Amino acid sequence: MELAVKTLDGAEAGSVTLSDEIFGLEPRQDILHRCVVWQLSRRQAGTHQTLSRSDVNRTKRKMYKQKGTGGARHGAASAPQFRGGAKAFGPVARSHASDLPKKVRALALKHALSSKAKDQQIIVLDDAVLSEPKTKLLKERLAGLGLANALVVSGAEVDANFGLASRNVTHLDVLPVQGINVYDILRRQTLVLTKAAVDALEARFK
Repeated sequence: MELAVKTLDGAEAGSVTLSDEIFGLEPRQDILHRCVVWQLSRRQAGTHQTLSRSDVNRTKRKMYKQKGTGGARHGAASAPQFRGGAKAFGPVARSHASDLPKKVRALALKHALSSKAKDQQIIVLDDAVLSEPKTKLLKERLAGLGLANALVVSGAEVDANFGLASRNVTHLDVLPVQGINVYDILRRQTLVLTKAAVDALEARFK
C-alpha cells in the first residue's frame, strides 16, 4: 500500500510504502475487542472498598434479649440494616487486570492499524515539529490537513513544541511510537503517523 507523505503545512513530500503484513490485514473485531477490554481492565484502580461486618467498630453484644420483646431477633448492631452498620456484599479492593498473550496483543495492534488503512483514515507526515509552542499555530496546521479528531504518533520522542501546543487541543492525542496502542487508535477518527513512526513500526514487527 502506497500513501502520499505530507508536511505539517499540507504540502506534498513524496510517498511511502506501507507493509501489507502490518497495514493490509482484514480486521477482526473479536481480536480488537479482546485487546480493548484487556487495556481498560488494567486501567481500573480496584481501590473501591466498603466496610464489612468485620470492619465496623461497634459492640458485638446482643442488642436485646432473644424473646419477649415482640420485635425481630437481632444479634450485633453491626448488621447492614442498622444505621452505622456494615455494607452487605459491598465492593472489595482487588485487581481487575486480566491476561492476554503477547502474540494476541501484537496481532491486535496490526489489526487496528489495518482497520484504519482499510477505512482510508491514515495520514503520513514527514515530521511533527513546530517552530514554537503555540496552540493557535497547531490548530491552523490541523485545519489545513482536515484533522478534527486524530491520534498523532511521532518518532521515539515527541517534539517539545508540538507536545506543548497540543495539550489544549480537544480530540487530539499525541504519543511517541513506543506508546502506540489499540484503544487510542480506535477511539480517534484519523491516525497520523510520521515517517519515523512508520519505520519504527515496521522494524518492530519485522
